[in-house]
Amino acid sequence: MSNHAIEFLEVEKHYSGRAVVDRLSFHVRAGECFGLLGPNGAGKTTTLRMLLGLAEPDAGRIALCGQTIPSQARLARQRVGVVPQFDNLDPDFTVSENLIVFGRYFGLSTSKARAMIPALLDFARLESKAEARVGELSGGMKRRLTLARALINDPDVLVMDEPTTGLDPQARHLIWERLRSLLARGKTILLTTHFMEEAERLCDRLCIIEEGRKIAEGAPNELIASEIGCDVIEVYGASPATLRDELAPFAVRTEISGETLFCYVRDAEPVHARLADRTGLRYVHRPANLEDVFLRLTGREMQD
Repeated sequence: MSNHAIEFLEVEKHYSGRAVVDRLSFHVRAGECFGLLGPNGAGKTTTLRMLLGLAEPDAGRIALCGQTIPSQARLARQRVGVVPQFDNLDPDFTVSENLIVFGRYFGLSTSKARAMIPALLDFARLESKAEARVGELSGGMKRRLTLARALINDPDVLVMDEPTTGLDPQARHLIWERLRSLLARGKTILLTTHFMEEAERLCDRLCIIEEGRKIAEGAPNELIASEIGCDVIEVYGASPATLRDELAPFAVRTEISGETLFCYVRDAEPVHARLADRTGLRYVHRPANLEDVFLRLTGREMQD
């Protein structure tokens, strides 16, 4: 029996004759956090909609929790919790009422849902807000309530669409801590995010897509090593084109984005020597990270 919680095999989806998802294949193992990354318009939302049976693929095979999608989507969703990109909590209900009403979608009785509320509110650090209305909550509290709501059915798989967008650093780190605790309990997480630090911290493996096609897949550290494989020096505050001509002989590769020069170096000392004591510029020497991988594969320019 497959130990894959999610399977995509050669999946296609077209709108108005254009391939939004183009022969996409990946799998998510039970108990891992898998990241689905890509620029805006890459096909991530369409991929999630097909996974949950909300859109039908034009070709390919999808399985979720061992069930074929979309024909068995309703059965599969009983074992899935979803955290949408935008909170859709009911503002007319209290925190507890939101959990109870959502539990009914999964066939939970009011008494059983009520029995689960203390543990869920403790998980979300909302113990003191049980009777507060949604409109009284901060943005971070609403996001934590949405995560708690997704757990009302004790799902095997969590599908999370940009779960920390719009949150301050404290709230983001709290959600990361909670997601790690879910992974420690054996839950499976499929995560989309634009925060490369989030993907690097949480994901066991990830898939980067562009224009609906997979362009890279692997563990974050493996992708950083294979796609970058050296340190990065970012230089600000000088004419980047002129500075690149001077530093390029000492770099594996150079890139310019706006007023920033990126030097990819295996030996940083020659570059440091030429930047030391210069007035009017700043520079940062750091290890390569997942954002470097993402930008190298998808480009530094904004995409419409």
